Amino acid sequence: MSTLAIPFLSPEKYLEIERQAEFRSEYINGQAYAMSGGTSNHAWIISNTLIELGGQLRGKSCGAMSSDMRVYSKTYGLYTYPDVVVACSPLQFLDKHKDTITDAVVIIEVLSPSTRNYDRSEKFDFYRSLPSFTEYLLIEQHSIRAEHRVRQPNGSWLFTDYTSSEDVIELASIGSRLTLGPLYERVEFEPVPTA
Repeated sequence: MSTLAIPFLSPEKYLEIERQAEFRSEYINGQAYAMSGGTSNHAWIISNTLIELGGQLRGKSCGAMSSDMRVYSKTYGLYTYPDVVVACSPLQFLDKHKDTITDAVVIIEVLSPSTRNYDRSEKFDFYRSLPSFTEYLLIEQHSIRAEHRVRQPNGSWLFTDYTSSEDVIELASIGSRLTLGPLYERVEFEPVPTA
């Protein structure tokens, strides 16, 4: 998320502007924040993840959507665009425009240097306010690594770290499995500097 804030906006005004805007912005309690662009690694990981999930969820009640689908948290007054979001039928939309969902089940974010801390902390708090939200997957773009958080029956969250291309991530809430390696197809890691 960018740090450049636009003056206070009502949620209604934000949506009116956003639905006509050329570039997307997130909205948190009266402030809209312009979203920065991503890298090729970021784009490849999102694309690969959507391909993997799309094939597994074909014909099922849940589906994976790209960052064009906005997610709303009423508790925090948040409108945001996750890199990948999975929701299940019947989808719960904010309004008749059907461009904002309120019932995300799985949210996947690809970590960027400028947003990694926000994605791991405040944004996770925002997402946790969604009653339907049960799994959060953070994928690193500079090395093979994923962080998976799963809501437990008692409301706590179980954290698992994956660091091998052979690791399999079980997305039990939607009956899917992601092997980490294929999510990095076409990704080019920068060489590690030597001393």
